[in-house]
Amino acid sequence: MTLPPLSLYIHVPWCVRKCPYCDFNSHEAGNDIPETEYIQALLDDLEQDLHWVQGRPIESIFFGGGTPSLLSAQAYETLFTGLTEKLTFSPDIEITLEANPGTFEADKFKAYRQLGINRLSMGIQSFQPEHLKKLGRIHDRAQALAAIETAINAGFSNFNLDLMHGLPNQTPEQALDDLNTALSFQPPHLSWYQLTIEPNTEFYKRPPVLPEDDTLWDIQEQGQERLAQARLSQYEISAYSQPDKQARHNINYWRFGDYLGIGAGAHGKITTSGPQGLTILRTRKTRLPKDYLNTEKRFLAGQDRIAPDDTALECMMNALRLHEGIPVSDFEARTGMTLSSIQAPLSKARSLGLIECDTTIRASERGQQYLNELLALFLTD
Repeated sequence: MTLPPLSLYIHVPWCVRKCPYCDFNSHEAGNDIPETEYIQALLDDLEQDLHWVQGRPIESIFFGGGTPSLLSAQAYETLFTGLTEKLTFSPDIEITLEANPGTFEADKFKAYRQLGINRLSMGIQSFQPEHLKKLGRIHDRAQALAAIETAINAGFSNFNLDLMHGLPNQTPEQALDDLNTALSFQPPHLSWYQLTIEPNTEFYKRPPVLPEDDTLWDIQEQGQERLAQARLSQYEISAYSQPDKQARHNINYWRFGDYLGIGAGAHGKITTSGPQGLTILRTRKTRLPKDYLNTEKRFLAGQDRIAPDDTALECMMNALRLHEGIPVSDFEARTGMTLSSIQAPLSKARSLGLIECDTTIRASERGQQYLNELLALFLTD
């Protein structure tokens, strides 16, 4: 049986300052990041996961955080040397690094590009000074604009701009101005999504005043129209791209592919095949940087098997985010299930006009609007 494609996620847990909306595993760096120790820990962590590779090349790498652009080019050079000794990279591998506009240095980003990092994801969030301040961002409008120019000049022809809407007291005009500013750079990819208040964040403890529902709807409707005019196709709930510029790493997540997760708090998904069929595991690594760097502690904090009864739901929670859904052949290969085994929820979803299924399983236009209701049909008792 053919195993799913394999990607690699690498977590860099430090940032300059924790944003009040952020629920990721990020920690303020202070005056000194232990780069050398952390790079070695990443390689040691990977060494313990190599048995999960099972002969597969790495199709994509994503450096997330935190703020991965805080690390020096020298640190990444050491890391890539170790990675290429342990892994086989696909010839057309996509390597993405998340970058904060407040950490851009031209020489550093040119060095990143020379090392093989060929895609950037820039956390702009907004170009409006008042919104950047409310979001706790360390950059201002001028730095955001300069960062995009720096990335382009450093040779990054493939990049994502990350924008939020529905910000505290934001008007539709301000949201559209953010979009228009971003679109003036003709970004190959744009992530555009509504601010949500997550538990364990400062915004959850002290909620800001967010726009009314009618305003949010106006922002969404006008923004979708503007993105269509710019010929950025929406291929996922909050992702828009030029042709052939979709985020390949994220598509692997959404199509229920496999990925190794290394670094403090990183998560992974791994499939193995045996006489009893497929076993699908979720892995998670030690969360706190000080514990992750403690050589007396284990990197692996936990490992859970996805129960067979939950596999269809786990797959659909990812795949139905994509407008094109998932090919039936991929669903069957990556879950170990047959299409006939989910006929009951599929039939119910069809009768409600929420799903379409031929050679591909995908949410209908109505299903995209009522995705939670659609996913609930795949819940098992």
